[in-house]
Amino acid sequence: MDNNNRLNAKDLINVGIYTAICAVICCAVAMTGVIPIMMVLLVVFVPLLTGIPYMLFLTKVKKFGMILILNVLMGAFMWLTGMSYYALVVGIVTGLIAEFIYKAGNYKSKKLGVLAYAVSGIYCWANYLGIFLNAEAYFSTRQNFGQEYIDAVTGLLPMWMCPVLLVVDFVCGLIGGWVGTKVLKKHFEKAGIA
Repeated sequence: MDNNNRLNAKDLINVGIYTAICAVICCAVAMTGVIPIMMVLLVVFVPLLTGIPYMLFLTKVKKFGMILILNVLMGAFMWLTGMSYYALVVGIVTGLIAEFIYKAGNYKSKKLGVLAYAVSGIYCWANYLGIFLNAEAYFSTRQNFGQEYIDAVTGLLPMWMCPVLLVVDFVCGLIGGWVGTKVLKKHFEKAGIA
């Protein structure tokens, strides 16, 4: 592999900075999850609010691996902060797919950047898999929320909501990414992304 295609310290610093920004936004949104309906709406607010910093991150991405590393870190962060390990597993898969999507446009396609963002952000939806697949085990570590909260959240998340939330996450990712490209128009022009 050519040295120019290898990730260097600057690339890894950029990954670290944008991961931290996205993690802070995710934490702020997750704190609203103490309200049952907000727990369900995480797949709306996280992709909408992280769209701008993520799209700014994509103006720095010129090498394969940066998107995947960000996704692995975000998935691990979700897992370590009490969500299920599904965010990490799904984050790895969607991060890899997003890498290929953005690379297909030679790291210069705004449209493919928005699509890559929407795909990579599916790790947010994966946080619900613990509830859909085994709600009892998921809430066994969250008894301090109280039975009323647990009943409210499980009532809002019947199994048919699983694919609905996946679609909502993806669509909100497209919207968040598109808004990011509009807000950061000058950054995209400077980075030669059309």
